[in-house]
Amino acid sequence: MALPDLSTGHSEPCSAALKTLIERGYVNQGTDLPGVDAAFEAGIVPAYAGFDATADSLHVGHLLLIMALRHLQQTGHKPIVLIGGGTTRIGDPSFRSEARPMLTDERIAANIEGIRKVFDRLLVFGDGPTDAVMVNNADWLDSIRWIDMLRDVGRHFSVNRMLSFDSVKSRLEKQENLSFLEFNYMILQAFDFLELSRRTGCRLQMGGADQWGNIINGIDLIRRTDGKEVFGVTTPLLTTSSGVKMGKTAAGAVWLNEDRLSPYDYWQFWRNTEDADVVRFLKLFTDLPMDEIERFGQAEGTELNAVKERLANEATALAHGTNAAKQAEATASQAFGQGEAAEGLPTLHLNDAEGLAGVALVDLLVRAGLTSSKGEARRAISGRGVRINGNVVEIDTMISSQDLPIRLSLGRKRHTVVK
Repeated sequence: MALPDLSTGHSEPCSAALKTLIERGYVNQGTDLPGVDAAFEAGIVPAYAGFDATADSLHVGHLLLIMALRHLQQTGHKPIVLIGGGTTRIGDPSFRSEARPMLTDERIAANIEGIRKVFDRLLVFGDGPTDAVMVNNADWLDSIRWIDMLRDVGRHFSVNRMLSFDSVKSRLEKQENLSFLEFNYMILQAFDFLELSRRTGCRLQMGGADQWGNIINGIDLIRRTDGKEVFGVTTPLLTTSSGVKMGKTAAGAVWLNEDRLSPYDYWQFWRNTEDADVVRFLKLFTDLPMDEIERFGQAEGTELNAVKERLANEATALAHGTNAAKQAEATASQAFGQGEAAEGLPTLHLNDAEGLAGVALVDLLVRAGLTSSKGEARRAISGRGVRINGNVVEIDTMISSQDLPIRLSLGRKRHTVVK
């Protein structure tokens, strides 16, 4: 169902919540946006988004949904964070070419502890009417009896319809294996919505654009079983202006926990935003008011660099705290301005054997995450883009313990200390 025009004329949203979600860019599709708008106007709407515990940290790809929940809470509604302690055992097959690896219960529990941290920083939890709550779908999925599930829930699902969803068709058309276990994921996600509707009065599910089919299933299940009207809204799948998937770098995912990615590297990720994406990312990933963001849209040249630093400071402060953002900015300023190994930069340690034998510069660039391959490293060197302690390096060379420590740089913005 396409997103109706609710941004202009008589169709402008009445509620602050939907107006905020639309103008900041969080809405891709909605099942009934006028109905969502009316629900927001009528009172507090409990709204949920689900996060499987597939790693011990979330990454920037998850941040869009978390920020949407944050803005909902700021406009007077109740976020529900659903942790998929049960569904993580299966793994969402949506638009994936292969099954996720199976995780042990112990690994899932450890992952849940890790990802809990980011929500504590971005949402206000408590017992109040608009305070966020965190629930784990293992609380009900672990106790499901198979025959009861088939009789009470499975009978409402058409296999023909399930096969028609793009997330399933894409696997089948490519003749990629889709296990019966994975095929059940959409039923379990629909059951999650039903349980949250019954337990918390949840009326809205939010998810990425790839979750559209799963969300529709949940809405249909609740209508068939309980006769209640609930809603679904999807957020866009973000890519940068150059077409790169948001949150991906040569070094891998942009993690939200500092034990996975340092606050400095996180700051640098936002500082390196492409010019065309700055205003869009300010809307999506900061709390700055819209009128201030619109003024930033006029910036060019050196002024635009200052806006990128503002984006980096605001985003890092949300994820890691104000002090970490200030330290990251100071570290960057020192590294760029003084030409020396600044305290707080990412560090790569060589062991004694490597120090004695020496390590090729191209290998160091890859290990430091500055390039994704040796070929890319060689091209960067030949293009005069690599520096050691501020000096351009034009050929591959061996780095040994007698050379250390050094500050290894790619371009003017990315640095690693090698010790």
